[in-house]
Amino acid sequence: MLKNLRNRLFPITFLLITGVCFLLLSISSPEKSLTTTQIDSVFASGYHLSSPPLPNKLQFAGEDVPVDYYDVREALDRELLINVYWQSNILLYCKRAYRYFPVIEPILKAEGIPDDFKYLALIESGLLNVVSPAKAAGIWQFMKETGISCGLEISEDVDERYHLEKATFAACKYLKQSYNQHGSWTLAAAAYNMGDGGVKRVTTGQQTTSYWDLLLNDETARYVYRILAAKIILSNPKDYGIHLRMEDMYQPLSVKSITVDTSIADLVSFARSWNISYKEFKSLNPWLRTDKLTNKLNKSYNLVVGQPKYRSYRNQIGNF
Repeated sequence: MLKNLRNRLFPITFLLITGVCFLLLSISSPEKSLTTTQIDSVFASGYHLSSPPLPNKLQFAGEDVPVDYYDVREALDRELLINVYWQSNILLYCKRAYRYFPVIEPILKAEGIPDDFKYLALIESGLLNVVSPAKAAGIWQFMKETGISCGLEISEDVDERYHLEKATFAACKYLKQSYNQHGSWTLAAAAYNMGDGGVKRVTTGQQTTSYWDLLLNDETARYVYRILAAKIILSNPKDYGIHLRMEDMYQPLSVKSITVDTSIADLVSFARSWNISYKEFKSLNPWLRTDKLTNKLNKSYNLVVGQPKYRSYRNQIGNF
């Protein structure tokens, strides 16, 4: 009886083992897991990849970009592809730019800095108050020493690298100094990444003042192209498959501010006295780094208080 049972079970066992082996082979060889018919079906359903269009003429800060150079064109193509197909990131860029560019743009204009530099802030931080591994901080990503040299207050309680308006003025000061030293807005942008000393060394050593002809470290070599990619996409988002409605954008906030010139021992209680949560108060005043404000010199500070509200919609999405 046992022999007959074994005879009956053998074919079943063989089929099970064969099936498992086939499944394992399919998993370990994904390139063979789809038949030609299945692949054709995927593409027939509408799936496709396309290369984003490259402009035939382009400027950065009023300076011509030599897009007819093969290496310039391919470097720009790389950054466009990365940004267009990192969909979540580019959508967040667009949404945040709608809120923060209206703050940055008039300061750049007043300080005589080309409008294209708003895209530098975008690629530096994604328009977030982040801290880099090198300890650069804020939307404009200032190192502590550079921030102080450009007029920002950085202390235990106050760090104006996180103050968008003041950090933008400081960035303008740095960029003007770089432009005066190097004679080019493109090199000033490169210097924002690698420092004025670094730019001076490579331009002198390689006997050229053209960013496009310099052999640079990988980060600085990509830096201006990343700015240009952001400019190209955000200036004409629909050309790159981005379709956002006005209600999708992060609107500029209408807020109430007050001036204080004394110390505040307890910012939690201070926020509550204005009927605002401590969390919201700190999000609106990110440059306040602790739960107090020490003000021994009786400096004047503008603090944002009160519930923020969306302002009315702006008139356009492209160019933000």
